[in-house]
Amino acid sequence: MLEYEWNILEQYEIDVTDIRKIRGAFLCDSGQGFFLLKEVEASEKRIPALYELYEYLYNQGYTGIDRIVLNREGKCVTETDDGRRFLLKEWPAGRECDVRRPTELLAASGNLAKLHILMKHQMEHPVTAGMHLKEEYLRHNRELKKVRKFARGIAPKGEFEFAFLKYFDQMYQWADVAIRELEASGYEKLYQESIESGCMTHGEYNYHNVLILRQGGHVAVTGFEKFKRDVQVEDLYYFLRKVMEKNGWKIRLGDNMMNAYSAIRPLEKEELEYLKIRLIYPEKFWKVVSTYYHSNKAWVPVKNVEKLTMAIRQNEEKKRFLEEIFAFHL
Repeated sequence: MLEYEWNILEQYEIDVTDIRKIRGAFLCDSGQGFFLLKEVEASEKRIPALYELYEYLYNQGYTGIDRIVLNREGKCVTETDDGRRFLLKEWPAGRECDVRRPTELLAASGNLAKLHILMKHQMEHPVTAGMHLKEEYLRHNRELKKVRKFARGIAPKGEFEFAFLKYFDQMYQWADVAIRELEASGYEKLYQESIESGCMTHGEYNYHNVLILRQGGHVAVTGFEKFKRDVQVEDLYYFLRKVMEKNGWKIRLGDNMMNAYSAIRPLEKEELEYLKIRLIYPEKFWKVVSTYYHSNKAWVPVKNVEKLTMAIRQNEEKKRFLEEIFAFHL
C-alpha cells in the first residue's frame, strides 16, 4: 500500500517514517518534521515563480509556509514514469483555522495584512495578472442570462429551475448594481497601480489554507498555487465572505476582522470601496448557478437546490452587513 508514493519520496533527501492519505494529498512524517506530497495542479511555467515566492517569503522571516522541497536533482517537480508530476512541501504542524473561533479569525486577518506587506514585491519570474474585475463580472452576468434563457425553455421544470427563475430578477439587480458601482469607483487606478507596483495576492486565502500552529498558536499559511498580481484586498474579501457565510454575516465579527487587518495594513478609501463592490456582487448565487449549468442538468442533486436557496437567503443577511458597515442601500 502507498508503494507508488514511497517510490517518489526516494527522490528526496529526507527520511520518511510514515505516510497517510489526507484530502487530495499525502502527509509524510519524518525526523525532520512533516511534509506534504501532492500532485502538481499549477502549470509547469508557474512553478519557478511559485518557488521564488516561497523562498522570498522564507528569507524575509515569514517561515510559516508550505515551502517547496527540491528533489535530489535540484528540481521543484518530480515526474514519475507514467507522466504524473509531484511537489513535496514542508508542512507546518497545526490544524485548520476554526471558523467558530473569533480569536483565530482575527489572528488570520492580521496575518493576511502582514503577508500583503511582504507580497508587494517585484519578482524575477513573470507572475500572471488577475482578470480585470469588470470583465469578470460582465462574463458572470452573461452566463446568468444564458442560464435564465435555458431554464425558461425547460419543460417540466424542476425545483432548482423554479427557484432560480423566481429570484433571478432580484439577484441580477445586485449584479447590475455592482458593475455600475465599479464603473463609478476608483478601481481602474487601484488595479493598474497594484499591477505596476508588484502587489500579489495569495489567491485562495481561506480557513483551509490557514493553519493554527501547535506551538504558540501562531498562524501559518499554505496553498499559494493561485497567487497572482492583483488588488490585494481581493484576499480580504474572499476570506471575509467565506467566514461570514459560515457565521450568518454577523456584523460585529466582520467589522472586527476588517479592523484586525487595517490595524496592520491600513485600508485606503479605494480599497474599502473595492471591498464594498465585491460584497455587493452575488458571487455565491452565480457560483451555484454556474455549477448547475455546466453539470448534468437532467438530474439536479438536492444539495444543489439547498445551496441555491442558501445563497438567496444569505444575500439578505449580507444586505444588512452592507447597510451597517458600508452605509450601502440598494
